[in-house]
Amino acid sequence: MLASPLQLIDSFLLNYTIGDVLLLGFVGGLVAILPQRSLRMLGLHTIALGALLVITPASAMEPNSGSVLASSFQYKLFGLVLLVLAPVLYAVGRR
Repeated sequence: MLASPLQLIDSFLLNYTIGDVLLLGFVGGLVAILPQRSLRMLGLHTIALGALLVITPASAMEPNSGSVLASSFQYKLFGLVLLVLAPVLYAVGRR
């Protein structure tokens, strides 16, 4: 018997965590912001995603078989790096 489309999507997404989704959102946002060439907007985007990675509970980011990073600590560390880098991007931006 064929599985419904929602079951297929669910079985695919079970391999990923919220940290992976946030990283994918960060990359998707970068792709959307780069044509505008606005470092201030890029700085705000980086602050938002960095803060989300830092405040997300570590239990929600425990790695699965398809996770991008190996531990929840690495997701938190990446969020801290983004939070340190973001004010620099915002301050350098002109528009």
